[in-house]
Amino acid sequence: MTITTTERDGVTVLALDGDVMGGPDGTALHNRLSDLRTEGIQQVVVDLTGVRLMNSSGLGMLIGGLTTMKNGGGDLRLAGASSRLQTLFTMTRLDKVFRQFENVDEAVASFS
Repeated sequence: MTITTTERDGVTVLALDGDVMGGPDGTALHNRLSDLRTEGIQQVVVDLTGVRLMNSSGLGMLIGGLTTMKNGGGDLRLAGASSRLQTLFTMTRLDKVFRQFENVDEAVASFS
């Protein structure tokens, strides 16, 4: 998995690409979010458009990321989840935990 960081209208966008399976990828995401929090960034969108597969460890990564941002007074929102990922979020009831949007533009606009 790779993480690409961009900024749109004052919101940091982390685009994930590849399979989200936890392990070293989870550490990389956690470290990136911790760094953003230290920099004073409060609004983050995780773009899942490039994610092919996600397992329970990958879900744990996202939950940890949300917790990291909320503990710093911020928020993390998801965008671009495929129908396969949407099913996974629904089955695990995480669709009630995360604010999700069809695309990054809608997610960024939701912070306004």
